[in-house]
Amino acid sequence: MTLPSSLWPRIALAAIIGILSGGLAARVGLPLPWMLGPMLGCGLAALAGAPLHGPVPARGVVVPIIGVMLGSGFHPEMLGHMANWTGTLILLPAFLAAATGASFVFYRSVGGYRPVDAFFCAAPGGLNEMVILGGAAGGDERRIALAHALRVFLVISIIALVYALVLDIRAARGAQTWVGLGDLSLRDWAVLGGCAILGAVLAKPLRLPAPQLFGPGLLSAAAHLTEIVTLPPPSILVIASQITIGTILGCRFIGVKPREMGRDMALGLGATLILLCVTTVFAALLGPLTGTSLAEGVLAYSPGGLTEMSLLALAMGQDVAFVSTMHIARIVMVVFGMPLAFRSFGARLGGSPPEDGDG
Repeated sequence: MTLPSSLWPRIALAAIIGILSGGLAARVGLPLPWMLGPMLGCGLAALAGAPLHGPVPARGVVVPIIGVMLGSGFHPEMLGHMANWTGTLILLPAFLAAATGASFVFYRSVGGYRPVDAFFCAAPGGLNEMVILGGAAGGDERRIALAHALRVFLVISIIALVYALVLDIRAARGAQTWVGLGDLSLRDWAVLGGCAILGAVLAKPLRLPAPQLFGPGLLSAAAHLTEIVTLPPPSILVIASQITIGTILGCRFIGVKPREMGRDMALGLGATLILLCVTTVFAALLGPLTGTSLAEGVLAYSPGGLTEMSLLALAMGQDVAFVSTMHIARIVMVVFGMPLAFRSFGARLGGSPPEDGDG
């Protein structure tokens, strides 16, 4: 895609704001800092009337990297623990259906959202994935992004506060393992690059939803489960991809009225509280069914960030592998199940099935 030369200064300004906002967010400890930071920074600048333009052409490059990153969360050890976690995994789809259904009804009845927007705002998946899938289905990406950004931030903040006040548990943020460009061998580069490129190409004829995300994610998961490769993509590429997506999302607030955004934020708060209520109910059911404690069950089912929920589990002395696996399973079920569910029920709800593109 060739862009007019007049847009490049706007893109450069958006990129600068995105990078600085991401660095600031990481410094203060914001959840998903390299995604939410640029989104918030560029969003506020856009609402203030700054001359911005999102780096939209770069999206086709960074989305496959995000897909490969998601696939790298799979490892062979997970398979050995699955038998002990069968009950929790069996109940997980019911929880997702109840949580999504309750939030969907709230967004439709109280917020008056279109079915496609209500559906993808309600689904408790990852921010990246829901924005990409919702956009591919014809949804309003900035509205979906705002809903999930609020959900992740509020869930983490509320749970951390409750655990600190009630259980006197405070989770300290630790530095994640950094994967440098030189940490990957030529073979690793070839495998991960092949997952990104071949996955995006092969997913289109298979008519997978959001092919640039799904294809690389599936190949990466297979490669990591079989230990053909054991490392994720280099951290700098993952951060750059998140900054790019966050900057694009923030720039989508150009022309949005602050009053409209405030209403969406209020609805996001209401939907998050509903999700946490459903989470608590299902976590309580895990006790008599599987022997899982309420505290651990809440961590396992809470629709917050994988990293943050795992850190809370570590601080509590709970099974981090259990909590992490439940969150990976939740994201996988949502990412794979929601587009299929929308294809099946979208017409009945008054929406349109997802397009085969990436949005």
